[in-house]
Amino acid sequence: MALLRIGSRGSQLALWQAHHISALLREQGHEVELEIIKTTGDKITDVALAKVGTKGMFTKEIEEALAEGRVDLAVHSLKDLPTDLAGPFEIAAITERVDPRDAFLSIKYNSVKELPHGARVGTSSLRRQAQLKQFRPDLDIIPLRGNVDTRVRKLEEGEYDAVILAAAGLKRLGKVQHIKEIIEPEVMCSAAGQGALGIEIRLGDKVMRDHLAFLNDEPSRLATVCERALLNQLGGGCQVPIGAYAVVANGEIRLTAICARPDGSELLREIGTGTDPVELGKRLGVLILGRGGDRILQDVYSENAATTPR
Repeated sequence: MALLRIGSRGSQLALWQAHHISALLREQGHEVELEIIKTTGDKITDVALAKVGTKGMFTKEIEEALAEGRVDLAVHSLKDLPTDLAGPFEIAAITERVDPRDAFLSIKYNSVKELPHGARVGTSSLRRQAQLKQFRPDLDIIPLRGNVDTRVRKLEEGEYDAVILAAAGLKRLGKVQHIKEIIEPEVMCSAAGQGALGIEIRLGDKVMRDHLAFLNDEPSRLATVCERALLNQLGGGCQVPIGAYAVVANGEIRLTAICARPDGSELLREIGTGTDPVELGKRLGVLILGRGGDRILQDVYSENAATTPR
């Protein structure tokens, strides 16, 4: 069989994901090599993600290695992968999705509702911040960067009363000891693609696409394509206050979509169903933009541009 070279970030979670895909490929008889690549997002650790202002900040350098032929495929958290790929690339497979919801972690408190007035909650996501502020405007939302271990350690050391992280990453790494609540999408709508892995290859590489076809999970592909179509319609990346959560049942897709102001003062929600994932995502995106989502996003982009370090 073939020698397949995988490009991956070097974080603990990224390596878990790359090794997971490596093991599945080896089971198919392939030889696998792993190249660790440091991305822009890994290098900038002292600025909130929403302020960095770099599209594809967790994927750009990996895509460069792919384009140069140093690696044959890249393993990404799908939510980090821009909806419009930056070069001659394609997504060869979307893996079976694990829990796409967000998790509430705390040492002292059992739920978001239980947090006292003014509690310090850590998150680097404007999407999470906006929905927390809408649900609990009294909370003090504090930026939180670093890998999963770093974020959990900061919670344990008392810097935060609670932190919000993706349930999927915590479960993959076995870091579930402080999870007190899995937050339902009605309270906190997930990021587009959260919980799934996207396997990226050079555009038109049919041999590689055939090697990877067994990794593709059709229900996960339908759900995440729908979510990413919504994100694309809104012109948003992974660090804007947009949520998308799709489920597939009996051949039908049900999509919940939100767009919110970071301070929680305005939150637009649309729910729709359909059988074409792209059409459904675009349809709900148009509805949100028509209800004022365009103004929300314009204000967010303007604010971030004004505060992004040069």
